[in-house]
Amino acid sequence: MNLFFMYIYFMSLISMTLVRKHVLLCLMMLEFMVISLLLLIYYFFFMTHLFYIYIFLMCLFVCEGVLGLSCLVYFIRFFGNNYLNSMFMW
Repeated sequence: MNLFFMYIYFMSLISMTLVRKHVLLCLMMLEFMVISLLLLIYYFFFMTHLFYIYIFLMCLFVCEGVLGLSCLVYFIRFFGNNYLNSMFMW
């Protein structure tokens, strides 16, 4: 089971480095990494019954997602699109 979560994590990491055209795609790959880490942490904390740490990490990951979406809205309003090329002038 741990290998499955690690596989999801590394596949999202590879796809994040390869697919770098839109900000929204990078945010989605970042969320896949967060979900895989959250499932892995849940798997480990389920054995020790430390669910309060899991709830705390869920709150942090939700805040991370909200911050990413607010940055996406700001970039679209400021630059007019969500391409990474228009932000960094590559």
